[in-house]
Amino acid sequence: MSVAGIVRRTRVIEAASAASVPVADLIADGRPVILRGIARDLPLVAIGLDGAERAMTWLKQFDGGRPVTAYLGDPAIGGRFGYSDDCTGLNFKRESGSLSGYLDQILAGLDDADAPAIYIGSTDIDLYLPGLRAHAALPFGDPQLVETPPLVSIWIGNRTVAATHYDMSNNLACCMVGRRRFTLFPPEQVANLYPGPLEPTPAGQVVSMVDLRAPDLDRYPRFAEALAQAEVAELEPGDVLLYPALWWHNVEALDAFNVMINYWWNAVPRFMDTPMNTLLHGLLSLRDRPDHEKQAWRAMFDHYVFGPADQARAHLPEHAQGELAPLDTLSARRLRAKILQRINR
Repeated sequence: MSVAGIVRRTRVIEAASAASVPVADLIADGRPVILRGIARDLPLVAIGLDGAERAMTWLKQFDGGRPVTAYLGDPAIGGRFGYSDDCTGLNFKRESGSLSGYLDQILAGLDDADAPAIYIGSTDIDLYLPGLRAHAALPFGDPQLVETPPLVSIWIGNRTVAATHYDMSNNLACCMVGRRRFTLFPPEQVANLYPGPLEPTPAGQVVSMVDLRAPDLDRYPRFAEALAQAEVAELEPGDVLLYPALWWHNVEALDAFNVMINYWWNAVPRFMDTPMNTLLHGLLSLRDRPDHEKQAWRAMFDHYVFGPADQARAHLPEHAQGELAPLDTLSARRLRAKILQRINR
């Protein structure tokens, strides 16, 4: 079975406007959803429909002159950025250069099926393309997004594939120019996706070892189970895909020139640490302990971490709750210092 055999399609909502979309509620539902055509009236979408060359020329006017980071891949990788064959490195090179220069490179290879893969990923729209936001960003009106604004980034490239990975934040991925195909897997499929090394990684997050275009089920047999739980989201220019944090996704840019703008959003306070640090410390402190100890620690984590936030402190007087009390900036700073002190012993 391959991606062509995936039957499940991501649900679609015909949303009237970004201002009326209940983003936080949709994320809380825990499943991806397509907001069909919600961005179709944005200038960048309309210009992109007039052709790739016009879209590139239009984008150049917003080039702020700061060097951008680009990924360049040999035609042999088929546009899929990932690990090298021996997993000691990556199958592409990363370099810094002019945004307009990379757009010129994409334009020069627009009709060349064997053109090198060029990918400018997750670039801060305000920092690198000042002024573009007014012509290309959606005015989401959900009160939670207004209170905690998302980080807005742009992705630009030719026919590329972002290998199956997850994001630490909730995401609204807006297809601006060109078509995109997302293949999405629920977080609980992690073991069946055969994640690669934690380091190095193409862009910060571990990616699956399985090439979704031609999965080797002899080498990765459990991937068939992941495919059975997968869903596909086909996006046209103007569509937005909303998906919760930690949903794995493979992203194919289907046209010779593609632009996506995404909105990373989390409602958690800034003083909260990344759970990845907890996972890494778990490798150090828990993974290789005897199974009976790990099961006991699972119960401890369920009580202190994964259960209701007040479960471990409800029976204690407020003055005795210590680190179990609700965190704020100051108490989080103290807890972080305590953890660092213990680790460095």
